[in-house]
Amino acid sequence: MDQPNLIKIIIIDDHPLFRKGVKNLLSMNPLFTVIGEAANGDDGIQLAIETSPDLILLDIDMKGMNGIETLTLLKQERLPSKVIMLSVSNHESDVLDALRSGADGYLLKDMEPEQILEKIEQAADGHTVISEQLTTLLAKSIREDHLPPHSSAEAELTNRETEILRLVMDGKSNKVVARQLDISDGTVKVHMKNILKKLQLKTRVEAAVWAIKNLES
Repeated sequence: MDQPNLIKIIIIDDHPLFRKGVKNLLSMNPLFTVIGEAANGDDGIQLAIETSPDLILLDIDMKGMNGIETLTLLKQERLPSKVIMLSVSNHESDVLDALRSGADGYLLKDMEPEQILEKIEQAADGHTVISEQLTTLLAKSIREDHLPPHSSAEAELTNRETEILRLVMDGKSNKVVARQLDISDGTVKVHMKNILKKLQLKTRVEAAVWAIKNLES
């Protein structure tokens, strides 16, 4: 019988030894339960549809269908699951492709085990998670790909938009932001759309990185 409070996770990775290692790591947190694993994208998508997990841990470099292709198809299924990339790749193109394809986070496999567990728990709580060492990479990419404003005043952000952006910078999900500001989820979504347009960015992760670099504390 399922325990409703457990965070249900599936692992999609073509390395069986790594899957076993991640499963053992996740077992250290009593909140996590691994309900399935798959060695390729096709099987992973089918498993996700059948089990509707809370979280999907997905590798990028897989034989056959790669992680980005798998992610794209998973998002098309409109599952409630959060998809976190867990990869050895810190290449800028991989990170950006994943985030712009809808990944809810990007973690590196060489992180300390305790950090991985902490980030996964944050992801399950609705936060966008990313390895700290990738923040500089993303900020550099934003500077090179765009010429975004350098301050909230230059971007002409309203006080409410700046307030929301600070919460996004702290990893808060739309639902948490809405609850904290006592507004609706829909209102937060509208504000986020306007924020991204004003900052000339594509994703909330890019907006969070911009905020870290440009919003005064």
